Amino acid sequence: MASRAMVKPIYKILSEGDYKAAKSRGQFLGSSDDLRDGFIHFSAGHQVAGTLAKHYASQANLVLLSIDQHQLGPALKWERSRNGDLFPHLYGPLALDAVVAETLLVLDEDNRHILPEGVA
Repeated sequence: MASRAMVKPIYKILSEGDYKAAKSRGQFLGSSDDLRDGFIHFSAGHQVAGTLAKHYASQANLVLLSIDQHQLGPALKWERSRNGDLFPHLYGPLALDAVVAETLLVLDEDNRHILPEGVA
């Protein structure tokens, strides 16, 4: 059985403004897309690049949050989405104490986001 320390994080992409607002509240309630869909969208590591390309292409001022999924409890569900792949969805607010790292995403010369080492 794998220990919790070995489980890979899940990731949330959001604007710097949304993250600052969440920090002032102590929790993230969701983006407009999350609120529309009824859950907070996350990506597994291998899904982050595709999510950025599909939903955030060329957008600056984005933050990538690394989340300890064990802290989310039963409100976290893995559900089929893009191309039948399982994506993590949180049915409730994201408590910021589940955030283990935050990275400001930078665009390269081709306007593609540069992912931090280890996210793939």
